[in-house]
Amino acid sequence: MSEYSIEKTKKYTLKLRKIVSALPRCCTDFFRGIELTTGIMTRYGYAVDLRTFFTYLLGTDLCSGVGSMRDIDISVLEKVDAVCIECFLEYVSLYQPDDDSALVMNGERAKARKLSAIRALFKYLYKKERIKNNAPALVDTPKLHEKPIIRLEPDEMARLLSTVENGEGLTAKQKQYHQQNVIRDTAIITLFLGTGMRISELVGIDMDDINFMSNEVRITRKGGNEEQMVFGQDVRRALLQYMVYREAIVPAEGHENAFFLSMQKKRMSVRAVEVLVKKYARIAAPLKKISPHKLRSTYGTMLYRETGDIYLVADVLGHKDVNTTRKHYAAMSEDRRRLAAEIIKLKDDPSDDELPLGPHDKVEE
Repeated sequence: MSEYSIEKTKKYTLKLRKIVSALPRCCTDFFRGIELTTGIMTRYGYAVDLRTFFTYLLGTDLCSGVGSMRDIDISVLEKVDAVCIECFLEYVSLYQPDDDSALVMNGERAKARKLSAIRALFKYLYKKERIKNNAPALVDTPKLHEKPIIRLEPDEMARLLSTVENGEGLTAKQKQYHQQNVIRDTAIITLFLGTGMRISELVGIDMDDINFMSNEVRITRKGGNEEQMVFGQDVRRALLQYMVYREAIVPAEGHENAFFLSMQKKRMSVRAVEVLVKKYARIAAPLKKISPHKLRSTYGTMLYRETGDIYLVADVLGHKDVNTTRKHYAAMSEDRRRLAAEIIKLKDDPSDDELPLGPHDKVEE
């Protein structure tokens, strides 16, 4: 596991423990029970969503006389039915966590995630015979509508790389920082477009993860698995150029092995890379909201266009389920629809020599 992954695990483990300490006592057993089968980010997400659920539950008649969230016991969970959970999902459509907070909205995906957390808890307690009622299993998952795929076209990709390299369109203040970071920024954008890696995989790269002899970079995939990702010559040139620049920098303490460094000489954060990508993308493709994930979708679409192999795309992108990958070739669906429009002919199109003769046309004998 990379240094970045280790530090990330430590950080969210502490945050998870803090949340769990305030949840009902049965949740402590639940999180201990799923530790070996889930990643830290999954467990943290569950904890956040369960906190929202139990906060809501405290305000219902089911918790009449219960002093705090920690005091909610199994007897209360036994009374939770499907209607109660459906009411909770309706509640989180628009709610205010507390008097000092702004209103929070949750769409279908956020609701589905919260229902998943509740289901996981009740399934665990039901399996351990702590409860006899598994109400969440009776609640339908919210219907998820497909989002339109936003990606860059080839000319926009070229314009983005050109913008990063020459800084055209940046403000005077941005150009000052651009001169200092152009080599790094070019390497980051090229790496996204040339490999389709996730932003968490990019910021987690260490100095010793890159092998220029085999054109490979070791990354930590979503879920914690390490993998060697192969890159092409364009990426190789950009990374080599940055490596020379990077080796001349003295990093801040604790960030000695980080590959991509901020101006503070610390490992770049996910947020910093997001800001970097959006800064250049707003100039290269002003009508599209481009993020690092959209660059990943761009790579997936381009790879499928060139190979037609959805399983190859799934493997390179690190998708466990090929159905997850299908959205990356949405462009192919559009291309096929255009092809279909031309296949069916309502009538023959006569060529020039088959056009009907006019009254003044002469026929050659």
